[in-house]
Amino acid sequence: MEFFALGEGSYSVDATKKFIPFNPETDNPKDRPASLFIHVNPFLIKTKTDLIVLDTGLGFKDTRDELMLHQNIRKAGFDPDDVTLVMMSHLHYDHSGGLVVERNGKLVPSFPQAEHVINKQEWEFGISGKGSSYHVEIFEALQASAKITFIEGNGEFKPGIRYEHSGGHCPAHQVFWFDMEGEKVFFGGDELPEPEQLLRKFIAKYDMDGRKAMMLREEYGKKAAAEGWKCLFYHSKSFAIGTVETEGDHFKVKPVY
Repeated sequence: MEFFALGEGSYSVDATKKFIPFNPETDNPKDRPASLFIHVNPFLIKTKTDLIVLDTGLGFKDTRDELMLHQNIRKAGFDPDDVTLVMMSHLHYDHSGGLVVERNGKLVPSFPQAEHVINKQEWEFGISGKGSSYHVEIFEALQASAKITFIEGNGEFKPGIRYEHSGGHCPAHQVFWFDMEGEKVFFGGDELPEPEQLLRKFIAKYDMDGRKAMMLREEYGKKAAAEGWKCLFYHSKSFAIGTVETEGDHFKVKPVY
């Protein structure tokens, strides 16, 4: 099993929920008051049987009118058309924007050959239009022509791939565990989005259930350290893939590459 971070860069986002590219070397955070600054890292996993995308970024294009996510998959040495699974932790826009791409004025699935694995309750809430963090047009375009498999609760999707309802960041959030081909990889989506969140305990304002999310981070960190799971950090600004160790009552996270 191989795994790759497909970094899309840094962004600021304020109360308008608009994501604006942010270059730490040239842009001044003071020019964007009341903004949250994040980095976006979708992931690609190659197994013997599948090419898997984990969350899909913002869906932004580069200067050549190509989806950044597609470009980054090619840089990793693969063809976007060969993606077989798209597995979603949740459907907030910064994770689901790349599910579709605009072609000739119409939104179409970015991975038309792939099976899309989505929590059923998360889909139902996202497509209802009741949440400002969800873009209904993405889900309507996906529903029109993509293969979608809805899952609920906890279970094994296929040998070596488990999903687990977490419900800290948002009510129907889920995480994934990949245990195959001599590797153990954990993707926590926005329950464990940065390695720094293992280094100190805190309740985050952006989590629906901040206390639960804090406790989940502790649980995932202990499991990763005890059992040797590599962690994929979707919003990390430092390193996107790391291993976890315990030092007394504290965690230490080391980059993989």
